[in-house]
Amino acid sequence: MNMNLGFLHQNTEERRELILNGPILSTLFLLSIPTLMMGLVQSIIPVMDGIFINNIVGTIGASAITYSGPIINMAIALSQGLSVAAIAMIGQMNGRGHYKRAKYVSTQVVVFAFLIGIITAPILYVLAFPISGRVDPQISHDVFLYLALNSLVLPFLFLETIYNSIKNANGKPEATFIRMMLMLILKFIFNILFIVVFPLGLVGSVMSSFAANLIICIWMFYELFVKDSDDKLILKGFKFDFKILFKLVKLGIPSMISSLMLSLGFFLINNEIEKYGPIVLTGQGIAGNITSVCFILPSAFGSAVTTMVSMNVGAGQGNKARKSCIEGCIVSAITAALLIITVVPLSPYLTVLFTNKHDVLEIANKSLHIYTYSVIGFGICMVEQGAFIGLGRTGIPLIMGFLRIWLLRYVFILATEHVLSFYSVFWGNLFSNYMAAIITTILITRIKWVSALSKKESKSETKKLASV
Repeated sequence: MNMNLGFLHQNTEERRELILNGPILSTLFLLSIPTLMMGLVQSIIPVMDGIFINNIVGTIGASAITYSGPIINMAIALSQGLSVAAIAMIGQMNGRGHYKRAKYVSTQVVVFAFLIGIITAPILYVLAFPISGRVDPQISHDVFLYLALNSLVLPFLFLETIYNSIKNANGKPEATFIRMMLMLILKFIFNILFIVVFPLGLVGSVMSSFAANLIICIWMFYELFVKDSDDKLILKGFKFDFKILFKLVKLGIPSMISSLMLSLGFFLINNEIEKYGPIVLTGQGIAGNITSVCFILPSAFGSAVTTMVSMNVGAGQGNKARKSCIEGCIVSAITAALLIITVVPLSPYLTVLFTNKHDVLEIANKSLHIYTYSVIGFGICMVEQGAFIGLGRTGIPLIMGFLRIWLLRYVFILATEHVLSFYSVFWGNLFSNYMAAIITTILITRIKWVSALSKKESKSETKKLASV
């Protein structure tokens, strides 16, 4: 089987053949490399934004963005839940060779997600008032501005999340990499325009995001609905299929709640840091921006494992699905270890790119070291959760998200804060990620490698195939 650059030009059926019958390790890398590259680019974006904000806008604006991040993530939790459900459903349909049905579901989820994004946007705007009213007065105004203005960006973020899920479910993660690469270029251009050329500060940062995301969504619309390809979706004659939407929501609810609870946990953790003032919050934000590279790369194998598991169980190849998960965990752990070896010695040279303030740098450097060592546990946990999603067992990631952030991390912080001060947040990250990896490993060894989606539903989908 030819696995050279021709891989990038395979259609969905050829990609399915590779995933079902190709060697696991090489397939894992072929699927993961675009996602790894996308993760690298995706993690560079907040680093780039952080450098612009910290050096030009200042500590107050940077701390406001750090504080607001989990709130915006709570707003897009619905799209993340739909994304997870879409990967499971579309991936398993492709695994059974039901390509027409998979495209039908893809169209439903794209339109539905964009509509939900439009509905959610004004909710974020309204929430900006009470949230900004309860934070440190130094950052209150900037928190309001950042949240209120980001409500304009929200519908585009929903659409981009769903685009990623469709391409990953079709075994084409390179498409998401191209999207993210375009986003990086556009964000850099618009950051210079709206923050440097026109010194609009925090407003300029959001304007940069809005302009970049608008252009990306126009490109995605062309990619999904206009460009001739085997994945082209049809909007003509569209009407909502409420049976499909109900199934999507039902399957996605655990992941929606998981994403919501995860972001809520980070929000509460930020509240613990915020009371120490903008300097500590900014230092934590710098460490978070840098370690986002370390967290994204090992967890990127989780998306490939989701695709491989969903297609293999859809084709009745449970043993290969299990082996895909095992090899994914091993590769993720090795990648994480290499990142630790690279990032820790370089930390003082990385943090100084964001600021020259000694008090901020001291906190950023110490927290960066603690954060980075937790990457191995995080990567293993994310790969195993990807396997659960591929099996359609989306309830388990929900439980693990709750345990990892709320029980294992937030409780750890509250229990040790009187001794460790704000550093309890960083040690809590280390503790929770390794404990979560141990728990998910125990769970993954006890499951049956078959689809959790009922046989009755599969038969129903087969009957519907002829009518779509």
